[in-house]
Amino acid sequence: MEITTMAQATQLHAQLLKHPQSEPQNLSKIFNFTALSPSGNLTYARHILNSLKTPMNSYFHNTMIRAYSDSPDPLQSISFFISWHNCEDPHSPSPDRFTFPFVLKACSKLKQRRFGKQVHGLICKSGFAQDMYIQNALIHFYSGCDQMGSASKVFDKMPERDVVSWTSVINGFVDNKKPLEGLRLFEMMEMEGFEPNDVTVISVLRACAETGALSVGIKLNEFVNVKGIKLKKNVVTAFIDMYSKCGCLDSAMRFFNEAVNIRDVYVWTTMIAGLASHGRCKEAVELFEQMETVDLKPDEKTMTAVLSACRNMGWVDKGLTYFKNIKKVYKLKPTVQHYGCIVDLLARAGRLEDAENFIKSMPIEPDAVLWRSLIWGCKVHGETERVEHLIKHLEGSKMDSCDDCGTYVLLGNVYASNGKWKNKANVRRLMNQKGLVKPSANSRIEINGVICEFTAGSTCHTEAATIYKKLDEIEDTLRVNGYDPKLSEVLLEIDDEEKASQLLHHSEKLAVAFGLIKTEPGTIIRVVKNLRSCEDCHSFMKHISGVYQREILIRDRIRFHHFKNGECSCGDYW
Repeated sequence: MEITTMAQATQLHAQLLKHPQSEPQNLSKIFNFTALSPSGNLTYARHILNSLKTPMNSYFHNTMIRAYSDSPDPLQSISFFISWHNCEDPHSPSPDRFTFPFVLKACSKLKQRRFGKQVHGLICKSGFAQDMYIQNALIHFYSGCDQMGSASKVFDKMPERDVVSWTSVINGFVDNKKPLEGLRLFEMMEMEGFEPNDVTVISVLRACAETGALSVGIKLNEFVNVKGIKLKKNVVTAFIDMYSKCGCLDSAMRFFNEAVNIRDVYVWTTMIAGLASHGRCKEAVELFEQMETVDLKPDEKTMTAVLSACRNMGWVDKGLTYFKNIKKVYKLKPTVQHYGCIVDLLARAGRLEDAENFIKSMPIEPDAVLWRSLIWGCKVHGETERVEHLIKHLEGSKMDSCDDCGTYVLLGNVYASNGKWKNKANVRRLMNQKGLVKPSANSRIEINGVICEFTAGSTCHTEAATIYKKLDEIEDTLRVNGYDPKLSEVLLEIDDEEKASQLLHHSEKLAVAFGLIKTEPGTIIRVVKNLRSCEDCHSFMKHISGVYQREILIRDRIRFHHFKNGECSCGDYW
């Protein structure tokens, strides 16, 4: 008899207690349901376990630990394991190779590094250190606790590996913001003859999306086609995301159209977000409206994508309407991301007082990013007095608890643009006290299947001399054709010649120069940047696309910029 409800389980358990001579597997079936089924009851499962005089083996204990590790309170998994391990009953079964992975899973969820390492030590003492199942769990634990060095050590020492081992370490590097390392390991995995499974494909596609490694993503697409693998929803979502973030929106749309029978809210949301990030915002909103006709309820991320489309196009009224509908129509609770989109939308449109009042009226605590968006808007629209007012407000009540590096950098830049160098120095001093380091701007470009990374002013590349020479040549050509460096973008006390030199050596300019050297005329140049593009780089790229007749796609922290024939897809609104 299959158990589907707790009522059935308790009824069957009552019969079992009345007739203890019944088949013992019935108790296991009841226990399994109460512990592992979404319709079960963990308290009841624990009651069954406690009622057993002495379990014959570790099955019941392991199942209980597994159930707790998957529950909203995984700490109970650790507590139960400790009490079991410390049990002095000589007849009690001991933890085995199936115990530790579930304990490590709970440790990973709770970021319990110290206890997880103690469990690792116990694994070694228990003689399970070479068990592949446990080693895979250790990789997952260390990855989840931001300990990729330890995860790599476990992986490197494995005498044998399976696809789960490779996938776990690749996924760990991607999760820990080291996607290039993840791609390197995927290449090694292929060389050793392992074929990726669905989880591997998703992890590698995430790395491709992060780095712009389009060639690897295309290779995975070909693998899926050759093997005739039936695509699942999460794999389709990953392909749409990868193609969108690598600048191939038509390929993303092809996947979306072919997935007509398996589209869930995640598939729709990813496609809407992709269109919005590329500035095809009218299509993004139309797709959202189409989604509503198929009776799919949007989630929080869907609404973020829709609001992003409104933000990128400056549709203030439409954006405010969608924001009101989050709660009124879709019965969702607005998140800080939703509030952030509206603040950014109002600030870009120059409605700075509305943006400030909107933040002050929020029912949740605004984060530093919201204030930063407003200050940025004031800076763009030249509202110096409001910036001063906001800075005083932040310094008086917010900055002591603020650990957002970008906010400090923006404040420093505002002071510098107004010639207040002492104030900027004070902001820098406060950053140093908090241990905050401004992230260096970097840009990536894929050339012949290899990801090349550039940082501003770097000379580390093997062809640096050639790149810088090309960049000088480009600047000379562009100046003749109307390009004038925006020296106001350099907020340092240096002369104009040095400012021009600093601007010329921004990371995306180095990447594009390298692209012009290494690719054939007519080839689209794709660059991924980790920060927002500055006004000078934006102007520079527009001129290159017109003078050199090259299409350039740059993905910055906010959105895509498609440069073609001297124009940008953003319409200079970003």
